[in-house]
Amino acid sequence: MEILWVLMALLMIGFALGPIMMRRRAGIQQVAPGDPDAADPANYGFLRQEELDIRMPGPDEDLLEVLDLVQRTQDHRAASQLLAGTETEGERRWQRVQAFAGAASLELQQRPGGVSDSPGGQWLRVWRAEQAKDAGGAAVHAEFLVQQAWRTSSPGTDEFRIIMEEARSACGDAALLAPGDPIPYIIELSVARGLGYSQPEFEKLWLKILDRDPAHMGAHLAALHYWCEKWHGSRETAYSFAEAAAARAPKGSLLAAMPLFAVFEHLPEVNLVSGFYESEVVTRAIHGALYAVHSARPDDPMLAHVRHLLIFFLVRSERWSEAMDQLVHVDGHVGALPWTLTRDPAADYAVYRALAVAGYEANGGSPATLSR
Repeated sequence: MEILWVLMALLMIGFALGPIMMRRRAGIQQVAPGDPDAADPANYGFLRQEELDIRMPGPDEDLLEVLDLVQRTQDHRAASQLLAGTETEGERRWQRVQAFAGAASLELQQRPGGVSDSPGGQWLRVWRAEQAKDAGGAAVHAEFLVQQAWRTSSPGTDEFRIIMEEARSACGDAALLAPGDPIPYIIELSVARGLGYSQPEFEKLWLKILDRDPAHMGAHLAALHYWCEKWHGSRETAYSFAEAAAARAPKGSLLAAMPLFAVFEHLPEVNLVSGFYESEVVTRAIHGALYAVHSARPDDPMLAHVRHLLIFFLVRSERWSEAMDQLVHVDGHVGALPWTLTRDPAADYAVYRALAVAGYEANGGSPATLSR
């Protein structure tokens, strides 16, 4: 028992000091001119930290324009039209549903409302009231409830369970309005995680998603979170799920990157292992993700998600040139794992970008040698 407590203490110390050490290596302290740590990301056309967009992993100009319009005017109609014109197949509709729900949730958090003003996200309430049969609005409302549960209450509390039960009912309503759409069921995956669905309940839900879109990357990532919860499965269970998804991935699918996400989900459990980022399990997962990136369609909405996670692992593995190859594709948008798990996603991303630039130049790289 004493050994267990010692190991836990070492783990917490290592986890706390890890980001600090990375920031030191990134050159946040004073460095001398010509030192590799003094390399300037701006020389590569990268945006300044304060210019980085933390809302999305990659560009979606139509979504950004509509989001700005809806939040400025508090009129939901542009959002309804955009979702109505977004194809059910693929990942883009799911990302847009998440974005609208997240915007409403953040508005409500920032402006809860009171005697003299209306609460934030009022446009979503009006949307549901005026267009009760709108499948897009129903999906956004269900996702909004899920995000509210995780943002405003703690799992296991009565408040959390009440909101999650409401989200579960909202998912059912959304599914009735769009029978062939996997999104209501994908949203329910977060409900399954929050309410602690049994394995048979979860598998019944998962089959509904596979019947509608068996290669949906967002759905697989949401399901991975379920398997990663300690009360649902071990690390080996999560790895098995990810590896099975990668093995059956159709050509051009980003599902081949799933093992890398599984490794990331369990980093706290393996952080003490010496040379972990050069280990076989990480190397194999990185290679799978690189293969997925190289074979995916350039317009795949999930491509940026995989590139961002690759940057994290490639920098940790000191594979500087490969990290730079990913950076040139995603720089400007940082709304993705692992950055969104920190209090300041832009700052955390900037640290890893600085490390990549410094390592790249220390090994003979320069803006002239970087292919785009």
